[in-house]
Amino acid sequence: MTITESTQSTDPTDDLEAAIGEFATRVAMATVGTLELLTIELGTRLGLYEALAQGPATPPELAKRAGIDARYAREWLEQQATAGIVAVDADPADGGNPDDRVFSLPIAAQACLLDPESLAFLAPMATLAASAPASIDAVIRAYRDGTGLSFGAYGDGVREFQAAANRPQFVNLLASSWLAAMPDVVTRLEAGAVRIADVACGAGWSSIAFARAFPGVTVDGYDLDEPSIADARRNADAEGFGDRLHFEVRNAADAPSESYDLVCCFEALHDLPRPVEALGAMRTMLAPGGTVFIVDERAADEMTPNDPDPMQRLMYAASVLHCLLVGRTEEDSAATGTMLRTATLQRYAADAGFSSVEVLPIEHDLFRCYRLQP
Repeated sequence: MTITESTQSTDPTDDLEAAIGEFATRVAMATVGTLELLTIELGTRLGLYEALAQGPATPPELAKRAGIDARYAREWLEQQATAGIVAVDADPADGGNPDDRVFSLPIAAQACLLDPESLAFLAPMATLAASAPASIDAVIRAYRDGTGLSFGAYGDGVREFQAAANRPQFVNLLASSWLAAMPDVVTRLEAGAVRIADVACGAGWSSIAFARAFPGVTVDGYDLDEPSIADARRNADAEGFGDRLHFEVRNAADAPSESYDLVCCFEALHDLPRPVEALGAMRTMLAPGGTVFIVDERAADEMTPNDPDPMQRLMYAASVLHCLLVGRTEEDSAATGTMLRTATLQRYAADAGFSSVEVLPIEHDLFRCYRLQP
């Protein structure tokens, strides 16, 4: 018999120290990521990425293009290069003047930071990182009091983040991918003279996507947040659709008297205090043969400790800090939170009087699409 000595430590102290080190590294890197997001927001608000996209530049040249101080431009450029966001095209020889260093913005970074309709556009994440902390005191009070916090209470930055983050999804996927899973609905929309209700429409980009894809449709957008409705009207006018898109401040549970061929609710049902009443209102809004189309979070069927899916972590964090609070602004709230699982939506729909809930075969990292029929 050959006896060998194991080199693997069995000391539980070593395992604990390794676990502590791993967690400490995770928190430290999250801090690095958060601060780098703030520098991205700084670059976005000051127009530094747009200026650098014009062509390679030294710090003084970028400062002149963007109208900022040259010393700040140099520090920001060096930090961005250190983070691997911008590239260094030329370095001064022998430790020369750092203001002679030439920087450029790679095409990949341009797609993620400058094109508001690219599916790769992630600049809104920096806006969220910069804006969300302002509400933390109010969130803490709500946790202690068991109350909610209105969407508007989170401020302009969070509203702008929400609109900017969803815009690429709507303008790229709504007509070409999501609706394509319902061919009969597409046929109806293409026939023209069709009315659509966009419930919880936000800044109106989903309504605009309908108008772009289907010249014969008109859309009525409803949202309880007045600044969002103002944004929607402004966006519709800027896109040239002011005559076909109409927006109104209205509670989702308060059905208008009009009837619609298609009633939609995009990434909002989980935020509503009374989702069953809202779904019931959507059902009463349907014209004969109409469809309710719901797009909401792709929450897993159940909570998984140490979930390897970062999207589940993202959604739970959003729920803890925002969505659950927004959903508790009324008494007798359903308190759904971001994690609107399929079984929960099916239960809500049945309670609202729907006879059919179909999970559409659409792949998306964050969203799940449902077709509801009376």
